[in-house]
Amino acid sequence: MHPSLNIAKRAALNAGKIILRYMDRLDRVQVSRKGPADLVSEVDMQAEREIVNTLRRIYPEHSIITEESGKLSGDDNNQWLIDPLDGTTNYLHGFPHFAVSIAFLQRGKLEAGIVYDPLRQEMFTASRGRGALLNERRIRVRSLATLEGTMLATGFPEGSRQAPQSVAVIDDLMAQGSALRRTGSAALDLAYVAAGRLDGFWEAQLHEWDMAAGALLVQEAGGLVGDFRGGYDFLRTGQIVAANPKLFKVLQTTLHARSRE
Repeated sequence: MHPSLNIAKRAALNAGKIILRYMDRLDRVQVSRKGPADLVSEVDMQAEREIVNTLRRIYPEHSIITEESGKLSGDDNNQWLIDPLDGTTNYLHGFPHFAVSIAFLQRGKLEAGIVYDPLRQEMFTASRGRGALLNERRIRVRSLATLEGTMLATGFPEGSRQAPQSVAVIDDLMAQGSALRRTGSAALDLAYVAAGRLDGFWEAQLHEWDMAAGALLVQEAGGLVGDFRGGYDFLRTGQIVAANPKLFKVLQTTLHARSRE
């Protein structure tokens, strides 16, 4: 286990307690908009502060990039990426699919990641080179080689210019026998790919904190992660496709073809 994982677990558990505390009074949670369909709540902010404070007590010199507060200064060779509540819209509607996501990078490489679902008390963890776990039990991606019989997940923002392209990709994949889901939490979707609950995931226009921890989970569970055009710089491009090695190539080929239209 990477040494940063223990403190990340503590931070995620603390944030999860805050998230659950508000579940029975969601109608009174203060909410603002960052964009037409991009919500932020007081719960996001409180959970983020708790995570940052927990990490800072042990690693005061590290830099931190958070969804709500942006970049907090520190040593960029040791950097945390935090999404305190991935799936805010789901959460505010009482839809039970959201998570805390925390990733640690060292010299630009993903070294540790956690995706924590506080409702189900499921803690997905990964350390580079040491595998992926769900509540301390090892997980692996599924091994289907063709799209027939697969269940895939995707996401795209409401009102996005990517929507028509996304629908075209969905049509292509469903025609080849895939079932599709759009759940509203990239972090959990990637964790589910790692655990074999989903066979693959793709999305564009993501931020690095949305996908960093989940990407490492997939990689450490035996899967592949890249962008639509055949590269692997997904944290920078904001495009991600994740699946087992055989399905990865099929998905990437379809997405690359549509992205050129």
